[in-house]
Amino acid sequence: MIDPASLDHAIASHAKWKFRLREAIKTGKSEWTVETVRPDDLCEFGKWLNALPLADRMRKEWREVKSLHAKFHVAAAGVLESAVAGRQAEATDAMASGGPFTDVSVKLVRLISDWKQAAAEAGGR
Repeated sequence: MIDPASLDHAIASHAKWKFRLREAIKTGKSEWTVETVRPDDLCEFGKWLNALPLADRMRKEWREVKSLHAKFHVAAAGVLESAVAGRQAEATDAMASGGPFTDVSVKLVRLISDWKQAAAEAGGR
């Protein structure tokens, strides 16, 4: 059973990455490492996503979110890697409109929102 509130939480927690990455670009530092950002199964949402029952993991929505979530983490890690390596322009470009991070982030939020709506309409299923 998918709890729509869990999907709201996922959107909010991943939105925080925009702030974290902008700070890393600005300062050239981060409390996070590329190695801990790149995997999609270390964040709270990734753990929740992978722990869903098999029936939920067989659904198209889960597969699509899982795939985009992995791409989100790769894109975030790429921005972070550029930022801490002093390549601020490269990191900023990745976060700009049409950049790889922003592109996958927008798609992921849209997909999670669609999944949330479908879950709410199904009564949490």
